[in-house]
Amino acid sequence: MLKVVKLCVVTNRQLARGRSNREVVKAALAGGADLIQYREKEASTREMIKEGRELLKLTRRAGVSLIINDRVDVALAIAADGVHLGQDDLPLEDARRLIGSEKIIGISTHNLQEAVAAESGGADYLGFGAIFPTKTKRDSQLKGLVGLREIKTVIKIPVLAIGGISLDNVNQVREAGADGVAVVSAIVAAPDPAAATARFKNVFKNRG
Repeated sequence: MLKVVKLCVVTNRQLARGRSNREVVKAALAGGADLIQYREKEASTREMIKEGRELLKLTRRAGVSLIINDRVDVALAIAADGVHLGQDDLPLEDARRLIGSEKIIGISTHNLQEAVAAESGGADYLGFGAIFPTKTKRDSQLKGLVGLREIKTVIKIPVLAIGGISLDNVNQVREAGADGVAVVSAIVAAPDPAAATARFKNVFKNRG
């Protein structure tokens, strides 16, 4: 079951200044991350399962959920808390049938139609973006704060804004109605990921 999420930290070892995903996740948890998304495009399935189990030990100890990006098979293998799926990944209804009703499923959305379909299909939360230009997904079309405000007038489940979110613009995202944010570079590549995480959390601390 999805708890209140203000800040989801998404792993990316290519941006981590030589640190392992484990080191980054440990720091993010120390800084107060509400959700960890394990995203690993380069590793083999066996490597992902091994590393995913290591991360799961950290998140369990912290009382925080771990979700796996794209890979339902890896999520099942390690008994993760759920998955995050893109528009070209396994369809939501099939993922739900495989992982069960108690697990978390997040869906990446880029417009109102996709957001409505994901909510009606039983997603637990939406990722929406890209809000700002981002280096992690160069082909992302910008949806901006206007797009975020639009879907927040319709969608009832939590909406996490993603894409180019930094400490310089996160207040704009909060004011546009985002329930929380999913952050990659601004935390993973930060000199001190724990401190960066804490600063992001501070932005949302006074929001219910």
